[in-house]
Amino acid sequence: MPPVLEISNYTLDYASPRGDARALDAIDLAIGRGEALGLVGESGSGKTSLAWAIMRYLPGNAREPGGSIKLSGEELTTKTPAEIAALRGRRIGMVFQDPGTSLNPTLPLGEQLAEVLVRHRALTRRQAWAEGEAMFARVGLKQPAQMMRRYPHEASGGEKQRVVIATAFACNPECILFDEPTTALDVITARQILDLFAELQAETSVASLYISHDLALVAQVAHRVAVIHRGRIVEQRTAAGIFTNPRNDYTKRLIAAVPDPGRRLSGAAPIPSGVPLVEARAVSVHYGRTSRLATFFGRARERVVGNRAVSLSVDPGEILGIVGESGSGKSTLAKALTGLNPFTGEIRFDGRRIGGIADMDKAYRRNVQIVFQHPDASLNPRQRIAEILSRPLALYGGQDGPRDMAVARLLEQVHLPADYARRYPHELSGGEKQRVAIARAFASKPRLVICDEITSALDVSVQASVVELLLDLQRRHGTAYLFITHDINLVRQIAHRIAVMYRGDLVELLDIEQLEAGPRHRYTRALIEAVPRPVGGTTNITIGRHSPGPIPGGFDK
Repeated sequence: MPPVLEISNYTLDYASPRGDARALDAIDLAIGRGEALGLVGESGSGKTSLAWAIMRYLPGNAREPGGSIKLSGEELTTKTPAEIAALRGRRIGMVFQDPGTSLNPTLPLGEQLAEVLVRHRALTRRQAWAEGEAMFARVGLKQPAQMMRRYPHEASGGEKQRVVIATAFACNPECILFDEPTTALDVITARQILDLFAELQAETSVASLYISHDLALVAQVAHRVAVIHRGRIVEQRTAAGIFTNPRNDYTKRLIAAVPDPGRRLSGAAPIPSGVPLVEARAVSVHYGRTSRLATFFGRARERVVGNRAVSLSVDPGEILGIVGESGSGKSTLAKALTGLNPFTGEIRFDGRRIGGIADMDKAYRRNVQIVFQHPDASLNPRQRIAEILSRPLALYGGQDGPRDMAVARLLEQVHLPADYARRYPHELSGGEKQRVAIARAFASKPRLVICDEITSALDVSVQASVVELLLDLQRRHGTAYLFITHDINLVRQIAHRIAVMYRGDLVELLDIEQLEAGPRHRYTRALIEAVPRPVGGTTNITIGRHSPGPIPGGFDK
């Protein structure tokens, strides 16, 4: 039987003022009916360029020197735009990383799915609406009839991704491309999405190209894995073969960078002082009254709780990991500690009481810094790196010598060349931009740095280098970290203690040794079970079929 998707000797260039830049070089891939092929590689390796080439979403400066892309034997590279438009959605579909960018914010979710069914399956509007509601139920959306009438902003990230998956499968396509579909989701939601993907693929026998930088995740979903590096496929074998016996040096480096909770990374031990550096005492954050979204759940008169009486402490030089699914209150707590969220309760820093934002003076803000998840959202795109790093130096002082020398030292500290000071953020990679954000946080020589999901958008090798940088800075400066993440494998490598949050509550706080011995709370166990785990030098290739289920003890509200 011929493959559903066949790519032969395909090459792609992008024209630029400095000449053509090669994005893909002699790519050979084939995916059969019912097969899932994983495509892994670092950012910039060509993964998404290949997806755009298959979907024929290429920009105007794209050049195709040679090669072939066939769908069930039909050549795609020679089809007209009208012919490609007729194929998309009906015979080939795509699920993107961020469902928010692939859904129209002005249309109800049901309208968007019904539109696809009317166009590609020639259903009447009434038939399309009924079929859409059935598809919403099939992908595990609760209250599908109500969900059909909601707008994208009235759905969670996991719900929106289920809508996109329902749309992709709605017309029974021959092939679907999945481009990092769980990167933006918390671990439990991601696990449920992976279960759904496996079930739908088994039912429909669709051919799938699963693109990801998460090797442990790909090991769970793919039958075969292709490794791409600088536009070339460097290794392609069964998933088991790739992860148990990698042959290519680049593949070996990627696998070595996967967080392994059994391999502790060396950080500075907490400084025994007897007095916590920072202590939160019954800190609560409320977000006013709910509006339209809450009316769907009959809670129009309630207030949204971000945190509910959270109490914890961080010792000098300690790494305290905070884990939990999206909406659990992790970032809400971080913003309260940095004065970005008003709160009740109190914070004590080095013994001094902070009763609210008004008490967070210049000295407090110098000592407590935060690094956000997305550097693009926190670095001013109109300023050069020198200006971005000069601002905290001017605000807090403390630099030795001229300002440009201080900026150069900050860049050197995060392993970036001094001449990056002349660049703008858009001229840097994602990992480089995050290093600039880290340099800015350390410019004031803080005693506590809050890291809010700072590695979630990075591929495994860049993530490993950023984590090593953080540990190096900790060893040099004795800085304490509040490390917020949904990657439990990573936090088990670096944290001294772990705090587990669920729907605004702190449900468990334990030493890393206690976690290894077995957590007490069922939600903590569910988080650990949902994360792909390296086993015996490779990864666990078996995918789970069930979500963790309701959380007992009054937390499943």
